[in-house]
Amino acid sequence: MKQGSRRRFLRDSLGAAGAAALSATPARAASTDAVAGANDRIRIGVIGCGGQGRSDLKDFVKIRNVECVALCDVDDAQIAKTQSEILDAPGVGQKAALTTRDFRRVLDAKDIDAVIVGTPDHWHALPTILACQAGKDVYVEKPLSVSIAEGRAMVKAARKHDRVVQMGTQQRSATHFTDAVEYVKSGKLGRIRLVRNWAYLDWKGEMPVVADGPVPAGVDYDAWLGPAPARPFNANRFHFLFRWYWDYSGGLMTDWGAHMIDIANWAMGVKAPSSAVSVGGKFGYPDDAKETPDTQQVVWAYPQFTMTWEHAIGLGRGPESREHGVAFVGENGTLVVDRSGWEVFAETDKIDKKLRTYKTVGLPRQTAGNEEYHLRHVQDFIDCMRSRARPRSDVEIGHDSMIACHLGNMAQRLGRMVKWDVEKEAVIGDPEAQKMVSRAYRAPWVLPIV
Repeated sequence: MKQGSRRRFLRDSLGAAGAAALSATPARAASTDAVAGANDRIRIGVIGCGGQGRSDLKDFVKIRNVECVALCDVDDAQIAKTQSEILDAPGVGQKAALTTRDFRRVLDAKDIDAVIVGTPDHWHALPTILACQAGKDVYVEKPLSVSIAEGRAMVKAARKHDRVVQMGTQQRSATHFTDAVEYVKSGKLGRIRLVRNWAYLDWKGEMPVVADGPVPAGVDYDAWLGPAPARPFNANRFHFLFRWYWDYSGGLMTDWGAHMIDIANWAMGVKAPSSAVSVGGKFGYPDDAKETPDTQQVVWAYPQFTMTWEHAIGLGRGPESREHGVAFVGENGTLVVDRSGWEVFAETDKIDKKLRTYKTVGLPRQTAGNEEYHLRHVQDFIDCMRSRARPRSDVEIGHDSMIACHLGNMAQRLGRMVKWDVEKEAVIGDPEAQKMVSRAYRAPWVLPIV
C-alpha cells in the first residue's frame, strides 16, 4: 500500500476491511528508527485521556526527552482536562499539536514514536494492533484485552512488527514485589501447593440504577462504543463505571486480577491453568446496576498446585486481613505480598514433615517504602524503546496473566468447569465455551488477522 493510500485509509475508513492491508506493509514513524541514544527525543500520543491515561502521561512527561505531541479521546472534555492538568502543569509546559477524537489520526502521524492506550478495556486491542502495524511502540493499560483471542492477536502484532509493547501492570517494576517473587523462587517456602489471590473493595459500594439519557455534549458516543454492541447512552456505562459491564470489561476479576494473577504467574513460572471453575454473583448488592459479580471465587488447576481468586465489593477485610494480595502457601511457610510490603509466616511443626528441606523461621514485614514504581515502569518502557529489548511487562506476559482471568469469567458465566489446552490456547470439549475465547465485534470493526 502506498503511503498516501495508507494515510487516507487511516483517516477515512473505519478499519474493517483494511486491517489486513495495514499489516502487509507497516509504515514506521519517521523518528522510530532514530530512537537509539539517551539524547534522542521520544514523541508520544495518548489514546484515551481519562483518569488512567492522564495518570500514565503524568509520569511519561517526567522523563527527560519525552514529549507528548497528540491527545485523542472521544470526549472533548477529557482532552481539555489532560492538556490543562498534565501538559500545562509547572515544569512540563508542553502543547499537544494534534487533538482528535479519531485514534487513527494519531497512528497516521509520522512524528509519533509511541502511543499510550488508556481507553476503556474493550478498546485496548484495536489501537494496539494498528499502532504496531503503523510502526509505533505501545504502552497499553491493563487489563490487556477483553478476550483471549484479542490478547493473542496483540502478541502476534508486536512480534510481527518488532514493536515494544508494555502492559501497565506496574507491580512488575516494584522492588518489594521483585524481592517477594525471588524469595518464592528460592525454594525456601518448600513445595508450594496453593496460591491465593484476592481483591476486596470497601471504597466501592452500591451503584444505583439510572435511566438512559442523552449523550453529553462533546462526546462521540458511537466511537466510544466502537466494537461493542450498540446501546443507548447510560451514565453508568461510561467513564470508569464501564468496568462493571460485560460489553466493555470483565469486572473485578480482570480489573484487579490482571495485577494479582500476574504476580502469581511470575513467581510460579507458569503460563495458564488447565481448568477453571467459578462461583459467585451479585450477593452484596443484588439490585444495583452492575452486571459483573460483586462476589466471586475462582479455582484454577495447575500440574503441581492449585490457584484461587476471590473478590468482594463493599468489603475490605480480605484474606490475611488485607484488602488485596497474593499468598504462596508452602510446606515450610506462607509468603504474603501486597502493595504495602511482604512477609513470611512460618508453618506449624506439629507433625513430622519429612519432606521439609529448609525450616522457615518467618520473616517480618518488608515494607514497600515510597518507591515510585509506576514511574519506574514507564521508564522501563522508554529504555526498551531505545534498546529494543522486551519490557518487564511485555505484551506476552500480559496476555498470559489475562488467560486465567478470562477463563474464570467464562466458567462463572457458563456455570460449569472450563477445561483449557495451554499450548493450543483452546477450550477442550465445550463448543459454547470456545466461542467465548473471542468476542463478536460490531460492524464495521473487526479484529485483524495477524
